[in-house]
Amino acid sequence: MKLMLKAPLLHFLLFCAAQTSVNADGFVRSELDKTVSLTCLTQGGSGTQAKEELVWLRNGAQVQLMDGNKHGSSSLCVTPVTREDNTATFTCQLKSDASVNASVTLDITYAPMLSGVEEVTVEEQAVLVLQCDIQSNPHVSVLWLKEENQLDLSVGSFVVTSNGFTTELRVNKVDRRLHQGKYECKTVSHVYGTRSKVFNVTVEDKTLKFPLMPMVAGLVVVACTALLAVASRWKRIAKVTYMQIYIHILTQDYHWKAF
Repeated sequence: MKLMLKAPLLHFLLFCAAQTSVNADGFVRSELDKTVSLTCLTQGGSGTQAKEELVWLRNGAQVQLMDGNKHGSSSLCVTPVTREDNTATFTCQLKSDASVNASVTLDITYAPMLSGVEEVTVEEQAVLVLQCDIQSNPHVSVLWLKEENQLDLSVGSFVVTSNGFTTELRVNKVDRRLHQGKYECKTVSHVYGTRSKVFNVTVEDKTLKFPLMPMVAGLVVVACTALLAVASRWKRIAKVTYMQIYIHILTQDYHWKAF
């Protein structure tokens, strides 16, 4: 007995019904936010085997099914498909014999999330970092522009890095003359065309920043020194006053005896 996976035009989960095709390589291609419907059927074997319970796995983790959707045939609906569903593998297998199985992998196409304008303010000599989300399927080509001209990385100490998910433009020491202006992150795809995001970068004068902790420590030292000085002076004043009172008492006593 073997299992067969197909993508039906219509099945009993009407709210999930959608036209989906499985190619010869075992991939189901769809677009972001669409619906993918899969049906697993048992073929061949005895009548008992044809009614055996089926199990669905997504990347090896079991998918919970309703009781009426497990025996003989089983349907699975993914709606809406997301970025995380791209390259996910769905496997249908017999519960009693995992070696009897069939699998498909989702191939979800989607464009990078690039749009809008972002205002960026940075100080002179600070670090400037601009980032764009370029995650897409299929992959895209990436361009950075300044004032609508392709950025010359050899001028202005620009550093551009990309990892397939984000692209980053970095300047480690900003100079207003070189770095203030309009930047654009642009992607080009044969499927989705051109997408872009704009950054308006304003460079401000560097502000003088005083180290807070050393200042606090200095104030504490000054305050403690002042308190110690006051305490020491108070002790001297108290000692002198006590001596004056003692001398005065002795003098009074002397006069009394003399009288």
